[in-house]
Amino acid sequence: MTADLSRLIADAFLPDPPKTLGVAVSGGSDSLALLYLLHEVAGQHDVTLRAATVDHGLRPEAADEAKHVAALCHAMDIPHETLKWTGWDHKGNLQAEARTARYDLLSGWGLRCGLDAIALGHTADDQAETFVMRLARQAGVDGLSGMQGRIKYNGVTFIRPLLGAGRDELRADLQARGIDWVDDPSNEDPGFDRVRIRKALALLADVGIDAATLGKVAGNLASARDALEHQMHKAARDLVSLQAGAVAMDAAGFDALPSDLRRRLILHVLWWITGAYYAPRGSALALVLGQISQARTVTLQGCELRRRGGKLWIFRELKPATRASSPIGQPWDNRWRLVAPPDFEGDISSLSVKAFGAQGLAECPDWRDLGLPRGVLLSSPAVWDGARLIAAPLAGRAQNWQAVSERGEDTFFAAHITH
Repeated sequence: MTADLSRLIADAFLPDPPKTLGVAVSGGSDSLALLYLLHEVAGQHDVTLRAATVDHGLRPEAADEAKHVAALCHAMDIPHETLKWTGWDHKGNLQAEARTARYDLLSGWGLRCGLDAIALGHTADDQAETFVMRLARQAGVDGLSGMQGRIKYNGVTFIRPLLGAGRDELRADLQARGIDWVDDPSNEDPGFDRVRIRKALALLADVGIDAATLGKVAGNLASARDALEHQMHKAARDLVSLQAGAVAMDAAGFDALPSDLRRRLILHVLWWITGAYYAPRGSALALVLGQISQARTVTLQGCELRRRGGKLWIFRELKPATRASSPIGQPWDNRWRLVAPPDFEGDISSLSVKAFGAQGLAECPDWRDLGLPRGVLLSSPAVWDGARLIAAPLAGRAQNWQAVSERGEDTFFAAHITH
Protein backbone atom coordinates (compact mmCIF):
# COMPACT_ATOMS: atom_id res chain seq x y z
CA MET A 1 0.00 0.00 0.00
CA THR A 2 1.43 3.37 -1.05
CA ALA A 3 1.71 6.25 1.39
CA ASP A 4 -1.00 8.18 -0.45
CA LEU A 5 -3.46 5.27 -0.32
CA SER A 6 -2.60 4.67 3.32
CA ARG A 7 -3.39 8.30 4.11
CA LEU A 8 -6.73 8.20 2.29
CA ILE A 9 -7.83 5.10 4.16
CA ALA A 10 -6.59 6.35 7.52
CA ASP A 11 -8.52 9.60 7.03
CA ALA A 12 -11.70 7.53 6.90
CA PHE A 13 -10.91 6.00 10.30
CA LEU A 14 -9.25 8.68 12.35
CA PRO A 15 -9.47 10.29 14.80
CA ASP A 16 -12.54 8.27 15.82
CA PRO A 17 -12.42 4.82 14.18
CA PRO A 18 -15.72 2.94 13.88
CA LYS A 19 -16.18 -0.27 15.83
CA THR A 20 -17.81 -2.08 12.92
CA LEU A 21 -17.36 -1.16 9.27
CA GLY A 22 -18.95 -2.65 6.19
CA VAL A 23 -17.49 -2.60 2.71
CA ALA A 24 -19.37 -3.10 -0.55
CA VAL A 25 -17.34 -5.31 -2.89
CA SER A 26 -18.42 -6.08 -6.44
CA GLY A 27 -15.31 -7.93 -7.57
CA GLY A 28 -14.14 -5.03 -9.73
CA SER A 29 -10.75 -3.42 -9.22
CA ASP A 30 -11.92 -0.39 -7.24
CA SER A 31 -13.91 -2.21 -4.57
CA LEU A 32 -11.43 -5.09 -4.31
CA ALA A 33 -8.61 -2.63 -3.73
CA LEU A 34 -10.75 -0.94 -1.06
CA LEU A 35 -11.34 -4.30 0.63
CA TYR A 36 -7.62 -5.05 0.95
CA LEU A 37 -6.72 -1.52 2.00
CA LEU A 38 -9.42 -1.48 4.66
CA HIS A 39 -8.39 -4.91 5.90
CA GLU A 40 -4.90 -3.63 6.63
CA VAL A 41 -5.99 -0.45 8.38
CA ALA A 42 -8.87 -2.09 10.26
CA GLY A 43 -6.45 -4.50 11.86
CA GLN A 44 -4.34 -1.60 13.11
CA HIS A 45 -7.30 0.15 14.77
CA ASP A 46 -9.32 -2.78 16.16
CA VAL A 47 -12.15 -2.29 13.65
CA THR A 48 -14.41 -5.23 12.84
CA LEU A 49 -14.80 -5.47 9.07
CA ARG A 50 -17.69 -7.08 7.19
CA ALA A 51 -18.22 -7.30 3.42
CA ALA A 52 -21.22 -7.60 1.12
CA THR A 53 -21.64 -8.13 -2.62
CA VAL A 54 -24.81 -7.04 -4.42
CA ASP A 55 -25.88 -9.51 -7.10
CA HIS A 56 -28.26 -7.62 -9.37
CA GLY A 57 -29.15 -10.81 -11.20
CA LEU A 58 -28.58 -9.10 -14.55
CA ARG A 59 -25.62 -11.22 -15.69
CA PRO A 60 -25.17 -15.00 -15.31
CA GLU A 61 -21.55 -14.42 -14.24
CA ALA A 62 -22.57 -12.28 -11.27
CA ALA A 63 -23.23 -15.22 -8.95
CA ASP A 64 -19.75 -16.66 -9.59
CA GLU A 65 -18.19 -13.23 -9.06
CA ALA A 66 -19.93 -12.98 -5.69
CA LYS A 67 -18.58 -16.42 -4.77
CA HIS A 68 -15.09 -15.28 -5.76
CA VAL A 69 -15.37 -12.25 -3.46
CA ALA A 70 -16.68 -14.50 -0.69
CA ALA A 71 -13.63 -16.75 -1.05
CA LEU A 72 -11.24 -13.80 -0.86
CA CYS A 73 -13.02 -12.54 2.26
CA HIS A 74 -12.90 -15.99 3.83
CA ALA A 75 -9.13 -16.06 3.33
CA MET A 76 -8.89 -12.81 5.30
CA ASP A 77 -11.41 -13.95 7.94
CA ILE A 78 -13.88 -11.24 6.89
CA PRO A 79 -17.58 -12.21 7.15
CA HIS A 80 -19.20 -11.89 3.71
CA GLU A 81 -22.80 -11.82 2.52
CA THR A 82 -24.32 -11.79 -0.97
CA LEU A 83 -27.34 -9.49 -1.33
CA LYS A 84 -29.60 -10.41 -4.25
CA TRP A 85 -31.81 -7.97 -6.13
CA THR A 86 -34.99 -9.53 -7.39
CA GLY A 87 -37.31 -6.58 -7.69
CA TRP A 88 -36.70 -5.09 -11.13
CA ASP A 89 -39.88 -4.91 -13.23
CA HIS A 90 -37.96 -4.11 -16.44
CA LYS A 91 -39.35 -0.58 -16.45
CA GLY A 92 -37.56 2.73 -16.15
CA ASN A 93 -33.83 3.46 -16.33
CA LEU A 94 -31.94 0.26 -15.52
CA GLN A 95 -28.83 1.90 -14.10
CA ALA A 96 -30.88 4.26 -11.91
CA GLU A 97 -33.09 1.42 -10.67
CA ALA A 98 -30.06 -0.77 -9.98
CA ARG A 99 -28.33 2.03 -8.08
CA THR A 100 -31.35 2.60 -5.85
CA ALA A 101 -31.70 -1.14 -5.25
CA ARG A 102 -28.01 -1.36 -4.38
CA TYR A 103 -28.26 1.35 -1.73
CA ASP A 104 -31.49 -0.13 -0.37
CA LEU A 105 -29.93 -3.59 -0.03
CA LEU A 106 -26.70 -2.29 1.48
CA SER A 107 -28.45 0.01 3.96
CA GLY A 108 -30.73 -2.83 5.02
CA TRP A 109 -27.68 -5.03 5.54
CA GLY A 110 -25.96 -2.28 7.50
CA LEU A 111 -28.91 -1.83 9.84
CA ARG A 112 -29.30 -5.57 10.34
CA CYS A 113 -25.60 -6.00 11.17
CA GLY A 114 -25.37 -2.87 13.31
CA LEU A 115 -22.63 -1.33 11.17
CA ASP A 116 -21.31 2.12 12.03
CA ALA A 117 -20.68 2.87 8.35
CA ILE A 118 -20.37 1.21 4.94
CA ALA A 119 -17.42 2.01 2.67
CA LEU A 120 -17.88 2.35 -1.10
CA GLY A 121 -15.17 2.09 -3.74
CA HIS A 122 -15.85 5.25 -5.74
CA THR A 123 -12.66 6.79 -7.10
CA ALA A 124 -11.40 10.04 -8.59
CA ASP A 125 -12.33 8.62 -12.01
CA ASP A 126 -15.92 8.09 -10.86
CA GLN A 127 -15.94 11.64 -9.52
CA ALA A 128 -14.80 13.05 -12.87
CA GLU A 129 -17.36 11.01 -14.82
CA THR A 130 -20.14 12.11 -12.45
CA PHE A 131 -19.08 15.75 -12.86
CA VAL A 132 -19.33 15.56 -16.66
CA MET A 133 -22.65 13.69 -16.55
CA ARG A 134 -24.12 16.39 -14.32
CA LEU A 135 -22.59 19.12 -16.47
CA ALA A 136 -24.47 17.66 -19.45
CA ARG A 137 -27.67 17.93 -17.40
CA GLN A 138 -26.97 21.61 -16.67
CA ALA A 139 -26.53 21.00 -12.95
CA GLY A 140 -25.88 23.85 -10.54
CA VAL A 141 -23.41 24.25 -7.71
CA ASP A 142 -24.72 21.27 -5.73
CA GLY A 143 -24.68 18.84 -8.63
CA LEU A 144 -21.24 19.92 -9.85
CA SER A 145 -19.84 19.60 -6.32
CA GLY A 146 -19.59 15.90 -7.10
CA MET A 147 -19.99 12.92 -4.85
CA GLN A 148 -19.53 13.61 -1.16
CA GLY A 149 -17.13 11.66 0.99
CA ARG A 150 -19.86 10.90 3.54
CA ILE A 151 -23.62 10.60 3.06
CA LYS A 152 -26.63 9.26 4.94
CA TYR A 153 -29.10 6.91 3.25
CA ASN A 154 -31.98 5.17 5.03
CA GLY A 155 -30.34 5.99 8.36
CA VAL A 156 -27.00 4.40 7.36
CA THR A 157 -23.71 6.30 6.91
CA PHE A 158 -21.84 5.60 3.68
CA ILE A 159 -18.24 6.72 3.23
CA ARG A 160 -16.11 7.01 0.09
CA PRO A 161 -12.46 6.86 1.20
CA LEU A 162 -11.01 6.57 -2.33
CA LEU A 163 -12.33 9.73 -4.00
CA GLY A 164 -8.76 11.02 -4.04
CA ALA A 165 -7.35 7.88 -5.66
CA GLY A 166 -7.18 7.04 -9.36
CA ARG A 167 -8.27 3.70 -10.80
CA ASP A 168 -4.82 3.02 -12.28
CA GLU A 169 -3.22 3.53 -8.86
CA LEU A 170 -5.62 1.05 -7.26
CA ARG A 171 -5.05 -1.53 -9.98
CA ALA A 172 -1.32 -1.19 -9.51
CA ASP A 173 -1.83 -1.91 -5.80
CA LEU A 174 -3.83 -5.06 -6.60
CA GLN A 175 -1.21 -6.22 -9.10
CA ALA A 176 1.47 -5.79 -6.46
CA ARG A 177 -0.59 -8.09 -4.21
CA GLY A 178 -1.13 -10.62 -7.00
CA ILE A 179 -4.92 -10.13 -6.91
CA ASP A 180 -7.06 -10.42 -10.05
CA TRP A 181 -10.26 -8.47 -10.53
CA VAL A 182 -13.36 -8.77 -12.70
CA ASP A 183 -14.13 -6.35 -15.52
CA ASP A 184 -17.87 -5.85 -15.91
CA PRO A 185 -18.63 -5.92 -19.68
CA SER A 186 -21.23 -3.17 -19.19
CA ASN A 187 -18.28 -0.84 -18.50
CA GLU A 188 -17.52 -1.01 -22.22
CA ASP A 189 -21.12 -0.72 -23.45
CA PRO A 190 -21.47 2.59 -25.36
CA GLY A 191 -25.21 2.46 -24.72
CA PHE A 192 -24.53 3.85 -21.24
CA ASP A 193 -23.82 7.57 -20.76
CA ARG A 194 -21.06 6.91 -18.26
CA VAL A 195 -19.15 4.74 -20.73
CA ARG A 196 -19.31 7.38 -23.47
CA ILE A 197 -18.18 10.04 -21.00
CA ARG A 198 -15.29 7.85 -19.88
CA LYS A 199 -14.08 7.61 -23.46
CA ALA A 200 -14.49 11.36 -23.98
CA LEU A 201 -12.45 12.08 -20.85
CA ALA A 202 -9.61 9.97 -22.22
CA LEU A 203 -9.42 12.42 -25.14
CA LEU A 204 -9.72 15.54 -22.96
CA ALA A 205 -6.76 14.45 -20.83
CA ASP A 206 -4.46 15.67 -23.62
CA VAL A 207 -5.56 19.25 -22.93
CA GLY A 208 -5.28 18.96 -19.16
CA ILE A 209 -8.90 18.07 -18.39
CA ASP A 210 -8.39 14.84 -16.51
CA ALA A 211 -9.84 13.19 -13.41
CA ALA A 212 -7.52 15.09 -11.07
CA THR A 213 -8.44 18.46 -12.62
CA LEU A 214 -12.17 17.81 -12.53
CA GLY A 215 -11.85 16.55 -8.98
CA LYS A 216 -10.29 19.87 -7.96
CA VAL A 217 -13.05 21.80 -9.72
CA ALA A 218 -15.67 19.70 -7.91
CA GLY A 219 -13.84 20.40 -4.67
CA ASN A 220 -13.92 24.15 -5.33
CA LEU A 221 -17.64 23.99 -5.99
CA ALA A 222 -18.12 21.88 -2.86
CA SER A 223 -16.54 24.72 -0.86
CA ALA A 224 -18.96 27.16 -2.48
CA ARG A 225 -21.85 24.81 -1.68
CA ASP A 226 -20.79 24.61 1.96
CA ALA A 227 -20.71 28.41 2.19
CA LEU A 228 -24.22 28.63 0.73
CA GLU A 229 -25.45 25.94 3.11
CA HIS A 230 -24.00 27.90 6.03
CA GLN A 231 -25.87 31.01 4.93
CA MET A 232 -29.06 29.02 4.48
CA HIS A 233 -28.86 27.66 8.03
CA LYS A 234 -28.22 31.18 9.34
CA ALA A 235 -31.35 32.35 7.53
CA ALA A 236 -33.31 29.42 8.98
CA ARG A 237 -32.32 30.38 12.53
CA ASP A 238 -33.46 33.96 11.86
CA LEU A 239 -36.74 33.21 10.09
CA VAL A 240 -38.07 29.81 11.12
CA SER A 241 -40.08 28.48 14.04
CA LEU A 242 -41.12 24.84 14.33
CA GLN A 243 -44.65 24.08 15.52
CA ALA A 244 -46.29 20.65 15.73
CA GLY A 245 -43.97 19.23 13.08
CA ALA A 246 -44.68 22.10 10.70
CA VAL A 247 -42.40 24.93 9.64
CA ALA A 248 -43.52 28.55 9.92
CA MET A 249 -41.25 31.26 8.59
CA ASP A 250 -41.49 34.99 8.23
CA ALA A 251 -42.79 35.41 4.68
CA ALA A 252 -41.30 38.85 4.08
CA GLY A 253 -37.89 37.69 5.32
CA PHE A 254 -38.08 34.64 3.08
CA ASP A 255 -38.98 36.77 0.06
CA ALA A 256 -35.96 39.01 0.70
CA LEU A 257 -33.48 36.12 0.52
CA PRO A 258 -31.39 35.57 -2.64
CA SER A 259 -33.01 33.01 -4.93
CA ASP A 260 -30.48 30.26 -4.20
CA LEU A 261 -30.98 30.59 -0.44
CA ARG A 262 -34.77 30.44 -0.89
CA ARG A 263 -34.34 27.27 -2.92
CA ARG A 264 -32.01 25.68 -0.37
CA LEU A 265 -34.24 26.58 2.55
CA ILE A 266 -37.30 25.04 0.92
CA LEU A 267 -35.37 21.86 0.11
CA HIS A 268 -34.13 21.65 3.69
CA VAL A 269 -37.67 22.08 5.02
CA LEU A 270 -39.05 19.39 2.69
CA TRP A 271 -36.33 16.98 3.79
CA TRP A 272 -36.91 17.74 7.48
CA ILE A 273 -40.65 17.11 7.20
CA THR A 274 -40.64 14.00 4.99
CA GLY A 275 -37.16 12.54 5.36
CA ALA A 276 -37.11 11.98 1.59
CA TYR A 277 -33.62 11.16 0.35
CA TYR A 278 -34.09 12.59 -3.14
CA ALA A 279 -34.93 16.24 -3.76
CA PRO A 280 -37.77 17.20 -6.09
CA ARG A 281 -36.96 17.99 -9.71
CA GLY A 282 -35.47 21.42 -10.22
CA SER A 283 -38.24 22.44 -12.62
CA ALA A 284 -40.94 21.51 -10.08
CA LEU A 285 -39.17 23.44 -7.33
CA ALA A 286 -38.71 26.49 -9.54
CA LEU A 287 -42.43 26.46 -10.38
CA VAL A 288 -43.40 26.26 -6.71
CA LEU A 289 -41.04 29.09 -5.74
CA GLY A 290 -42.72 31.27 -8.32
CA GLN A 291 -46.18 30.34 -7.13
CA ILE A 292 -45.60 30.96 -3.43
CA SER A 293 -44.14 34.36 -4.25
CA GLN A 294 -47.63 35.14 -5.55
CA ALA A 295 -49.22 34.01 -2.25
CA ARG A 296 -50.64 30.79 -3.68
CA THR A 297 -51.14 27.53 -1.82
CA VAL A 298 -49.15 24.80 -3.54
CA THR A 299 -47.95 21.24 -2.90
CA LEU A 300 -44.56 19.70 -3.48
CA GLN A 301 -43.06 16.34 -2.52
CA GLY A 302 -45.92 15.45 -0.18
CA CYS A 303 -45.96 18.83 1.56
CA GLU A 304 -48.27 21.83 1.43
CA LEU A 305 -46.89 25.37 1.26
CA ARG A 306 -49.32 28.11 2.28
CA ARG A 307 -49.13 31.80 3.21
CA ARG A 308 -51.18 32.81 6.23
CA GLY A 309 -50.96 35.91 8.40
CA GLY A 310 -47.56 37.07 7.22
CA LYS A 311 -46.05 33.59 7.53
CA LEU A 312 -45.17 30.91 5.05
CA TRP A 313 -46.33 27.60 6.49
CA ILE A 314 -44.95 24.31 5.21
CA PHE A 315 -46.44 21.09 6.52
CA ARG A 316 -47.23 17.51 5.59
CA GLU A 317 -49.90 17.15 2.94
CA LEU A 318 -52.96 15.29 4.20
CA LYS A 319 -53.27 12.73 1.41
CA PRO A 320 -49.93 10.91 1.99
CA ALA A 321 -50.43 11.21 5.77
CA THR A 322 -53.76 9.37 5.57
CA ARG A 323 -52.03 6.42 3.88
CA ALA A 324 -49.70 5.96 6.86
CA SER A 325 -50.48 3.65 9.77
CA SER A 326 -48.19 2.14 12.38
CA PRO A 327 -48.23 0.36 15.76
CA ILE A 328 -47.64 2.34 18.92
CA GLY A 329 -43.96 3.16 19.40
CA GLN A 330 -43.03 2.56 15.75
CA PRO A 331 -42.25 5.32 13.21
CA TRP A 332 -45.36 6.81 11.67
CA ASP A 333 -45.17 8.49 8.26
CA ASN A 334 -41.38 8.64 8.70
CA ARG A 335 -42.00 11.58 11.06
CA TRP A 336 -43.28 10.61 14.51
CA ARG A 337 -43.27 7.97 17.21
CA LEU A 338 -46.17 8.04 19.66
CA VAL A 339 -45.39 6.92 23.19
CA ALA A 340 -48.02 5.77 25.68
CA PRO A 341 -48.12 7.24 29.18
CA PRO A 342 -46.37 5.11 31.84
CA ASP A 343 -49.65 4.41 33.61
CA PHE A 344 -51.62 3.45 30.48
CA GLU A 345 -53.64 0.34 31.30
CA GLY A 346 -55.30 -0.39 27.95
CA ASP A 347 -54.36 -2.94 25.31
CA ILE A 348 -51.74 -1.15 23.21
CA SER A 349 -51.77 -3.91 20.62
CA SER A 350 -55.30 -2.89 19.64
CA LEU A 351 -54.27 0.71 18.99
CA SER A 352 -52.68 2.28 15.92
CA VAL A 353 -51.24 5.61 14.89
CA LYS A 354 -53.02 7.30 11.99
CA ALA A 355 -53.59 10.83 10.75
CA PHE A 356 -55.75 13.05 12.96
CA GLY A 357 -57.85 13.95 9.93
CA ALA A 358 -61.28 15.58 9.71
CA GLN A 359 -62.79 12.99 12.05
CA GLY A 360 -60.34 13.89 14.82
CA LEU A 361 -60.75 17.59 14.20
CA ALA A 362 -64.52 17.28 14.64
CA GLU A 363 -63.89 15.99 18.17
CA CYS A 364 -61.80 19.05 19.07
CA PRO A 365 -64.07 22.11 18.71
CA ASP A 366 -61.45 24.39 20.29
CA TRP A 367 -58.70 23.55 17.78
CA ARG A 368 -58.51 27.17 16.55
CA ASP A 369 -57.19 28.20 19.96
CA LEU A 370 -53.96 26.37 19.12
CA GLY A 371 -53.09 29.00 16.52
CA LEU A 372 -52.17 26.38 13.91
CA PRO A 373 -53.47 26.12 10.36
CA ARG A 374 -56.14 23.47 9.93
CA GLY A 375 -53.94 21.51 7.52
CA VAL A 376 -51.17 21.16 10.11
CA LEU A 377 -53.55 19.46 12.52
CA LEU A 378 -55.22 17.26 9.91
CA SER A 379 -51.91 15.63 8.98
CA SER A 380 -50.66 15.29 12.55
CA PRO A 381 -50.48 11.87 14.28
CA ALA A 382 -53.21 10.54 16.54
CA VAL A 383 -53.85 7.34 18.46
CA TRP A 384 -56.91 5.42 17.33
CA ASP A 385 -58.73 2.37 18.59
CA GLY A 386 -60.52 1.53 15.38
CA ALA A 387 -62.69 4.60 14.72
CA ARG A 388 -62.39 5.90 18.31
CA LEU A 389 -59.92 8.71 19.00
CA ILE A 390 -57.72 7.97 22.02
CA ALA A 391 -55.21 10.81 21.90
CA ALA A 392 -53.81 13.52 19.65
CA PRO A 393 -50.68 14.95 21.33
CA LEU A 394 -50.17 17.75 18.79
CA ALA A 395 -53.82 18.78 18.56
CA GLY A 396 -54.61 19.58 22.18
CA ARG A 397 -55.73 16.06 23.15
CA ALA A 398 -52.49 14.67 24.59
CA GLN A 399 -54.03 12.59 27.38
CA ASN A 400 -50.43 12.23 28.61
CA TRP A 401 -49.34 10.62 25.33
CA GLN A 402 -46.14 11.96 23.76
CA ALA A 403 -45.28 12.56 20.11
CA VAL A 404 -41.53 12.23 19.53
CA SER A 405 -40.19 13.65 16.28
CA GLU A 406 -37.93 11.45 14.14
CA ARG A 407 -36.03 14.63 13.21
CA GLY A 408 -36.21 17.10 16.05
CA GLU A 409 -35.54 20.80 16.33
CA ASP A 410 -31.80 20.24 16.81
CA THR A 411 -31.71 18.38 13.51
CA PHE A 412 -33.46 21.18 11.65
CA PHE A 413 -31.14 23.92 12.90
CA ALA A 414 -27.89 21.90 12.77
CA ALA A 415 -25.42 23.69 10.53
CA HIS A 416 -23.85 20.59 9.01
CA ILE A 417 -26.51 18.09 8.04
CA THR A 418 -25.76 15.74 5.15
CA HIS A 419 -28.83 14.56 3.30
